[in-house]
Amino acid sequence: MAWNDPNWGKKNNSGGPPDLDELWRRFNERLSGLFGGKRRGPSLPSGGNPPVNRINGALLLIGIILVIWIGSGFYIVNPRESGVVLRFGKASEITLPGPRWHIPYPIESVEIVDTAQVRVTEVGYRQNDKTKQQHEAAMLTKDKNIINVQFAVQYSVTDPKNFLFKNRVGEDAVYVRQVAESAMREIVGKTIVDDVLSKSTEVANQAGKLMQSMFDLYEVGVTVANVTINQVQPPEQVQDAFNDAIKADQDRERQKNEGEAYLKDIVPKAEGAKQRLLQEAEGYKQSLIARAEGDASRFKSLVGEYNKAPGVTRDRLYIDAMQQIYSRTTKVLVDQKGGNNLLYLPLDKLMQRVQEGQVAAPAKATGETPRPSEPESGRDALRNREGR
Repeated sequence: MAWNDPNWGKKNNSGGPPDLDELWRRFNERLSGLFGGKRRGPSLPSGGNPPVNRINGALLLIGIILVIWIGSGFYIVNPRESGVVLRFGKASEITLPGPRWHIPYPIESVEIVDTAQVRVTEVGYRQNDKTKQQHEAAMLTKDKNIINVQFAVQYSVTDPKNFLFKNRVGEDAVYVRQVAESAMREIVGKTIVDDVLSKSTEVANQAGKLMQSMFDLYEVGVTVANVTINQVQPPEQVQDAFNDAIKADQDRERQKNEGEAYLKDIVPKAEGAKQRLLQEAEGYKQSLIARAEGDASRFKSLVGEYNKAPGVTRDRLYIDAMQQIYSRTTKVLVDQKGGNNLLYLPLDKLMQRVQEGQVAAPAKATGETPRPSEPESGRDALRNREGR
Protein backbone atom coordinates (compact mmCIF):
# COMPACT_ATOMS: atom_id res chain seq x y z
CA MET A 1 0.00 0.00 0.00
CA ALA A 2 1.39 3.44 -0.90
CA TRP A 3 2.12 6.03 1.82
CA ASN A 4 -0.12 8.58 0.13
CA ASP A 5 -3.12 6.22 0.02
CA PRO A 6 -6.11 8.14 1.56
CA ASN A 7 -7.53 4.94 3.04
CA TRP A 8 -4.28 4.05 4.88
CA GLY A 9 -4.75 3.99 8.69
CA LYS A 10 -8.57 4.53 8.68
CA LYS A 11 -11.07 2.54 10.74
CA ASN A 12 -12.42 0.60 7.79
CA ASN A 13 -8.95 -0.84 7.40
CA SER A 14 -8.38 -2.07 10.92
CA GLY A 15 -5.47 -4.23 9.92
CA GLY A 16 -3.17 -1.33 8.77
CA PRO A 17 -0.82 0.88 10.76
CA PRO A 18 -2.08 4.21 12.28
CA ASP A 19 -1.73 7.55 10.51
CA LEU A 20 1.46 9.36 11.70
CA ASP A 21 0.02 12.81 10.98
CA GLU A 22 -3.01 11.99 13.08
CA LEU A 23 -0.87 10.80 16.00
CA TRP A 24 1.28 13.92 15.89
CA ARG A 25 -1.81 16.16 15.78
CA ARG A 26 -3.36 14.44 18.78
CA PHE A 27 -0.08 14.72 20.71
CA ASN A 28 0.11 18.46 20.04
CA GLU A 29 -3.49 18.94 21.10
CA ARG A 30 -2.91 17.20 24.39
CA LEU A 31 0.19 19.29 25.08
CA SER A 32 -1.71 22.46 24.21
CA GLY A 33 -4.53 21.44 26.51
CA LEU A 34 -2.12 20.87 29.36
CA PHE A 35 -0.55 24.33 28.94
CA GLY A 36 -3.78 26.25 28.30
CA GLY A 37 -3.79 26.18 24.53
CA LYS A 38 -6.85 25.71 22.33
CA ARG A 39 -7.47 22.73 20.19
CA ARG A 40 -7.41 23.36 16.53
CA GLY A 41 -8.85 21.62 13.59
CA PRO A 42 -7.10 19.25 11.26
CA SER A 43 -3.62 20.13 10.09
CA LEU A 44 -3.10 22.25 7.08
CA PRO A 45 -2.40 20.57 3.82
CA SER A 46 1.21 20.16 2.78
CA GLY A 47 2.81 23.30 1.48
CA GLY A 48 1.17 25.61 4.09
CA ASN A 49 2.56 27.17 7.30
CA PRO A 50 3.47 24.71 10.18
CA PRO A 51 0.80 24.45 12.83
CA VAL A 52 1.23 26.40 16.08
CA ASN A 53 0.74 23.26 18.20
CA ARG A 54 3.68 21.61 16.50
CA ILE A 55 5.92 24.64 17.30
CA ASN A 56 4.80 24.69 20.93
CA GLY A 57 5.51 20.98 21.30
CA ALA A 58 8.95 21.37 19.85
CA LEU A 59 9.69 24.23 22.25
CA LEU A 60 8.43 22.17 25.16
CA LEU A 61 10.58 19.28 24.15
CA ILE A 62 13.59 21.58 23.85
CA GLY A 63 12.80 23.00 27.30
CA ILE A 64 12.66 19.55 28.85
CA ILE A 65 15.97 18.61 27.27
CA LEU A 66 17.49 21.91 28.44
CA VAL A 67 16.32 21.31 32.04
CA ILE A 68 17.78 17.82 31.99
CA TRP A 69 21.03 19.14 30.52
CA ILE A 70 21.30 21.88 33.15
CA GLY A 71 20.48 19.41 35.93
CA SER A 72 23.30 17.14 34.82
CA GLY A 73 25.76 19.82 36.00
CA PHE A 74 25.03 19.30 39.68
CA TYR A 75 27.48 17.17 41.64
CA ILE A 76 28.55 16.60 45.27
CA VAL A 77 32.09 16.60 46.61
CA ASN A 78 32.60 14.50 49.74
CA PRO A 79 34.58 15.85 52.74
CA ARG A 80 37.64 13.69 51.96
CA GLU A 81 37.68 14.67 48.28
CA SER A 82 38.36 17.59 45.96
CA GLY A 83 36.78 18.34 42.62
CA VAL A 84 38.68 19.51 39.56
CA VAL A 85 36.48 21.27 36.99
CA LEU A 86 37.63 20.79 33.41
CA ARG A 87 36.53 23.31 30.77
CA PHE A 88 37.00 21.84 27.31
CA GLY A 89 39.51 19.43 28.86
CA LYS A 90 41.58 22.11 30.66
CA ALA A 91 41.51 22.47 34.45
CA SER A 92 39.76 25.70 35.38
CA GLU A 93 39.18 25.47 39.16
CA ILE A 94 39.34 23.20 42.22
CA THR A 95 36.11 22.91 44.21
CA LEU A 96 35.80 22.24 47.91
CA PRO A 97 33.54 19.64 49.56
CA GLY A 98 29.79 20.22 49.31
CA PRO A 99 27.08 20.46 46.60
CA ARG A 100 28.43 22.12 43.46
CA TRP A 101 27.39 22.93 39.90
CA HIS A 102 29.32 23.25 36.67
CA ILE A 103 28.41 23.91 33.09
CA PRO A 104 27.24 20.53 31.80
CA TYR A 105 29.01 18.36 29.30
CA PRO A 106 30.50 18.89 26.74
CA ILE A 107 31.55 22.34 27.95
CA GLU A 108 32.73 21.31 31.42
CA SER A 109 33.30 18.10 33.32
CA VAL A 110 34.47 17.18 36.83
CA GLU A 111 37.14 14.82 38.11
CA ILE A 112 36.84 13.79 41.78
CA VAL A 113 40.15 13.08 43.58
CA ASP A 114 40.44 11.56 47.06
CA THR A 115 42.99 13.76 48.86
CA ALA A 116 42.70 12.17 52.34
CA GLN A 117 43.46 8.60 51.37
CA VAL A 118 46.94 7.30 52.22
CA ARG A 119 48.00 5.28 49.21
CA VAL A 120 50.63 2.55 49.28
CA THR A 121 52.95 1.44 46.51
CA GLU A 122 55.20 -1.61 46.83
CA VAL A 123 58.59 -1.81 45.15
CA GLY A 124 60.35 -5.14 44.80
CA TYR A 125 57.27 -7.19 45.76
CA ARG A 126 53.48 -7.24 45.44
CA GLN A 127 51.04 -7.70 48.35
CA ASN A 128 53.50 -9.84 50.40
CA ASP A 129 57.21 -10.55 50.63
CA LYS A 130 56.95 -13.89 48.83
CA THR A 131 55.79 -12.38 45.54
CA LYS A 132 59.16 -10.87 44.66
CA GLN A 133 59.82 -8.60 41.72
CA GLN A 134 63.50 -9.33 41.14
CA HIS A 135 63.98 -6.67 38.48
CA GLU A 136 62.81 -4.00 40.94
CA ALA A 137 64.49 -5.31 44.10
CA ALA A 138 68.02 -5.94 42.74
CA MET A 139 70.24 -2.91 43.40
CA LEU A 140 73.97 -2.17 43.26
CA THR A 141 75.73 -0.75 46.33
CA LYS A 142 78.70 1.61 46.50
CA ASP A 143 81.18 -1.25 47.02
CA LYS A 144 79.90 -3.09 43.91
CA ASN A 145 77.70 -5.64 45.72
CA ILE A 146 74.25 -6.71 44.56
CA ILE A 147 71.53 -6.62 47.19
CA ASN A 148 67.75 -7.09 47.14
CA VAL A 149 65.76 -4.24 48.71
CA GLN A 150 61.99 -4.55 49.15
CA PHE A 151 60.24 -1.43 50.42
CA ALA A 152 56.87 0.32 50.47
CA VAL A 153 56.01 3.99 49.94
CA GLN A 154 53.04 5.64 51.64
CA TYR A 155 51.87 8.86 50.01
CA SER A 156 48.86 11.13 49.65
CA VAL A 157 47.60 13.59 47.04
CA THR A 158 48.03 17.25 48.01
CA ASP A 159 47.53 18.96 44.63
CA PRO A 160 44.68 17.32 42.65
CA LYS A 161 45.28 19.49 39.58
CA ASN A 162 48.92 18.48 39.16
CA PHE A 163 48.08 14.92 40.16
CA LEU A 164 45.66 14.59 37.24
CA PHE A 165 47.52 16.42 34.52
CA LYS A 166 51.23 16.04 35.29
CA ASN A 167 51.26 12.30 35.85
CA ARG A 168 53.13 11.22 32.76
CA VAL A 169 52.32 7.53 33.08
CA GLY A 170 48.59 7.65 33.63
CA GLU A 171 48.35 5.35 36.64
CA ASP A 172 49.57 7.05 39.79
CA ALA A 173 50.82 3.83 41.44
CA VAL A 174 53.06 3.08 38.46
CA TYR A 175 54.44 6.60 38.33
CA VAL A 176 55.14 6.73 42.08
CA ARG A 177 56.76 3.28 41.89
CA GLN A 178 59.09 4.41 39.14
CA VAL A 179 60.15 7.54 41.04
CA ALA A 180 60.57 5.59 44.31
CA GLU A 181 62.65 2.92 42.65
CA SER A 182 64.90 5.52 41.05
CA ALA A 183 65.41 7.36 44.35
CA MET A 184 66.15 4.17 46.30
CA ARG A 185 68.67 3.03 43.69
CA GLU A 186 70.48 6.36 43.99
CA ILE A 187 70.69 6.17 47.79
CA VAL A 188 71.77 2.51 47.80
CA GLY A 189 74.35 3.28 45.12
CA LYS A 190 75.96 5.79 47.50
CA THR A 191 76.00 3.40 50.48
CA ILE A 192 78.16 0.36 51.21
CA VAL A 193 76.46 -2.97 51.67
CA ASP A 194 77.17 -3.16 55.43
CA ASP A 195 75.39 0.13 56.05
CA VAL A 196 72.43 -0.90 53.92
CA LEU A 197 72.05 -4.08 55.97
CA SER A 198 72.57 -2.49 59.39
CA LYS A 199 71.16 1.03 58.86
CA SER A 200 68.03 0.35 56.83
CA THR A 201 65.99 3.00 58.69
CA GLU A 202 68.50 5.73 57.85
CA VAL A 203 68.60 4.59 54.21
CA ALA A 204 64.78 4.71 54.07
CA ASN A 205 64.69 8.25 55.47
CA GLN A 206 67.23 9.47 52.92
CA ALA A 207 65.29 7.81 50.10
CA GLY A 208 62.03 9.42 51.29
CA LYS A 209 63.59 12.89 51.22
CA LEU A 210 64.96 12.29 47.73
CA MET A 211 61.57 11.03 46.51
CA GLN A 212 59.83 14.13 47.83
CA SER A 213 62.34 16.41 46.12
CA MET A 214 61.78 14.55 42.85
CA PHE A 215 57.98 14.78 43.18
CA ASP A 216 58.29 18.50 43.87
CA LEU A 217 60.55 18.91 40.87
CA TYR A 218 58.13 17.09 38.58
CA GLU A 219 55.10 18.87 40.18
CA VAL A 220 53.18 15.65 40.58
CA GLY A 221 51.08 16.90 43.53
CA VAL A 222 52.09 14.00 45.80
CA THR A 223 53.50 14.11 49.36
CA VAL A 224 55.50 11.16 50.71
CA ALA A 225 54.24 10.17 54.17
CA ASN A 226 56.62 7.30 54.97
CA VAL A 227 59.11 4.90 53.40
CA THR A 228 59.46 1.48 55.00
CA ILE A 229 62.11 -1.08 54.04
CA ASN A 230 60.54 -4.49 54.62
CA GLN A 231 63.45 -6.72 53.68
CA VAL A 232 67.11 -6.28 52.82
CA GLN A 233 69.07 -9.35 51.89
CA PRO A 234 71.76 -10.43 49.43
CA PRO A 235 70.96 -12.69 46.49
CA GLU A 236 70.36 -16.33 47.31
CA GLN A 237 73.52 -17.42 45.49
CA VAL A 238 75.79 -15.54 47.94
CA GLN A 239 73.64 -15.73 51.07
CA ASP A 240 76.09 -17.99 52.96
CA ALA A 241 79.06 -15.76 52.16
CA PHE A 242 77.19 -12.71 53.38
CA ASN A 243 76.25 -14.50 56.60
CA ASP A 244 79.91 -15.33 57.23
CA ALA A 245 80.88 -11.73 56.58
CA ILE A 246 78.21 -10.45 58.95
CA LYS A 247 79.39 -12.89 61.64
CA ALA A 248 82.97 -11.73 61.18
CA ASP A 249 81.85 -8.11 61.53
CA GLN A 250 79.99 -8.96 64.71
CA ASP A 251 83.09 -10.67 66.12
CA ARG A 252 85.15 -7.65 65.22
CA GLU A 253 82.73 -5.33 66.96
CA ARG A 254 82.67 -7.58 70.03
CA GLN A 255 86.47 -7.62 70.29
CA LYS A 256 86.57 -3.91 69.71
CA ASN A 257 84.09 -3.36 72.55
CA GLU A 258 86.10 -5.63 74.83
CA GLY A 259 89.27 -3.69 74.02
CA GLU A 260 87.55 -0.39 74.72
CA ALA A 261 86.24 -1.75 78.03
CA TYR A 262 89.75 -2.85 79.03
CA LEU A 263 91.07 0.54 77.98
CA LYS A 264 88.51 2.33 80.11
CA ASP A 265 89.42 0.10 83.05
CA ILE A 266 93.24 0.27 82.87
CA VAL A 267 93.64 3.94 81.97
CA PRO A 268 92.03 5.29 85.19
CA LYS A 269 94.16 2.91 87.26
CA ALA A 270 97.31 4.07 85.51
CA GLU A 271 96.27 7.69 85.95
CA GLY A 272 95.72 7.07 89.67
CA ALA A 273 99.11 5.38 90.05
CA LYS A 274 100.73 8.24 88.19
CA GLN A 275 99.13 10.83 90.43
CA ARG A 276 100.10 8.87 93.53
CA LEU A 277 103.74 8.65 92.41
CA LEU A 278 103.76 12.32 91.57
CA GLN A 279 102.37 13.21 94.97
CA GLU A 280 104.86 10.93 96.73
CA ALA A 281 107.71 12.45 94.78
CA GLU A 282 106.47 15.90 95.57
CA GLY A 283 106.24 15.01 99.25
CA TYR A 284 109.72 13.52 99.24
CA LYS A 285 111.00 16.62 97.53
CA GLN A 286 109.42 18.91 100.10
CA SER A 287 110.74 16.76 102.96
CA LEU A 288 114.28 16.89 101.58
CA ILE A 289 114.06 20.61 101.11
CA ALA A 290 112.74 21.09 104.64
CA ARG A 291 115.41 18.81 106.09
CA ALA A 292 118.15 20.59 104.20
CA GLU A 293 116.84 23.95 105.31
CA GLY A 294 116.66 22.67 108.92
CA ASP A 295 120.21 21.32 108.75
CA ALA A 296 121.40 24.60 107.33
CA SER A 297 119.71 26.64 110.05
CA ARG A 298 121.00 24.23 112.74
CA PHE A 299 124.50 24.50 111.35
CA LYS A 300 124.26 28.27 111.40
CA SER A 301 123.12 28.20 115.02
CA LEU A 302 125.98 25.78 115.92
CA VAL A 303 128.50 28.11 114.33
CA GLY A 304 127.36 30.86 116.61
CA GLU A 305 127.48 28.66 119.68
CA TYR A 306 130.86 27.25 118.66
CA ASN A 307 132.27 30.71 118.41
CA LYS A 308 131.08 31.39 121.95
CA ALA A 309 132.24 28.06 123.56
CA PRO A 310 134.25 25.83 121.25
CA GLY A 311 135.09 23.11 123.82
CA VAL A 312 131.59 22.62 125.10
CA THR A 313 130.17 22.58 121.58
CA ARG A 314 132.68 19.93 120.43
CA ASP A 315 131.80 17.72 123.39
CA ARG A 316 128.11 18.14 122.73
CA LEU A 317 128.50 17.24 119.07
CA TYR A 318 130.57 14.21 119.99
CA ILE A 319 127.96 12.99 122.47
CA ASP A 320 125.10 13.45 119.93
CA ALA A 321 127.01 11.57 117.27
CA MET A 322 127.79 8.66 119.62
CA GLN A 323 124.14 8.59 120.70
CA GLN A 324 122.97 8.25 117.09
CA ILE A 325 125.51 5.54 116.37
CA TYR A 326 124.86 3.43 119.48
CA SER A 327 121.10 3.72 119.14
CA ARG A 328 121.18 1.59 115.99
CA THR A 329 123.68 -1.09 117.20
CA THR A 330 123.62 -4.06 119.58
CA LYS A 331 125.08 -3.11 122.96
CA VAL A 332 126.89 -5.51 125.32
CA LEU A 333 128.24 -4.54 128.77
CA VAL A 334 131.38 -6.45 129.89
CA ASP A 335 132.85 -6.13 133.42
CA GLN A 336 136.55 -7.04 133.54
CA LYS A 337 137.35 -5.66 137.01
CA GLY A 338 135.35 -8.26 138.90
CA GLY A 339 137.83 -11.10 138.42
CA ASN A 340 137.81 -13.94 135.98
CA ASN A 341 134.03 -14.09 135.76
CA LEU A 342 132.81 -12.46 132.57
CA LEU A 343 129.55 -10.58 133.01
CA TYR A 344 127.53 -10.39 129.77
CA LEU A 345 124.58 -8.03 129.71
CA PRO A 346 122.66 -7.60 126.39
CA LEU A 347 121.16 -4.27 127.36
CA ASP A 348 119.14 -3.77 124.14
CA LYS A 349 117.45 -7.16 124.53
CA LEU A 350 116.67 -6.49 128.18
CA MET A 351 115.20 -3.09 127.36
CA GLN A 352 113.06 -4.59 124.58
CA ARG A 353 111.67 -7.27 126.95
CA VAL A 354 110.84 -4.65 129.56
CA GLN A 355 108.99 -2.57 126.97
CA GLU A 356 107.07 -5.63 125.70
CA GLY A 357 106.04 -6.46 129.31
CA GLN A 358 104.78 -2.90 129.82
CA VAL A 359 102.67 -3.09 126.64
CA ALA A 360 101.33 -6.61 127.31
CA ALA A 361 99.91 -5.75 130.77
CA PRO A 362 97.36 -3.15 129.54
CA ALA A 363 96.50 -5.35 126.56
CA LYS A 364 95.47 -8.24 128.80
CA ALA A 365 93.22 -5.92 130.82
CA THR A 366 91.44 -4.60 127.70
CA GLY A 367 91.53 -7.86 125.68
CA GLU A 368 93.47 -6.31 122.80
CA THR A 369 96.26 -8.05 120.98
CA PRO A 370 99.62 -6.49 121.91
CA ARG A 371 101.57 -4.98 119.09
CA PRO A 372 105.37 -4.90 118.97
CA SER A 373 106.66 -1.66 120.37
CA GLU A 374 108.54 0.71 118.18
CA PRO A 375 112.22 1.23 118.99
CA GLU A 376 112.88 4.27 121.06
CA SER A 377 115.04 7.03 119.90
CA GLY A 378 118.63 7.31 121.00
CA ARG A 379 117.96 10.08 123.50
CA ASP A 380 115.13 8.20 125.26
CA ALA A 381 117.28 5.04 125.59
CA LEU A 382 120.11 7.10 127.05
CA ARG A 383 117.76 8.71 129.59
CA ASN A 384 116.50 5.27 130.69
CA ARG A 385 120.03 4.05 131.18
CA GLU A 386 120.97 7.17 133.15
CA GLY A 387 117.89 6.74 135.36
CA ARG A 388 118.84 3.20 136.22
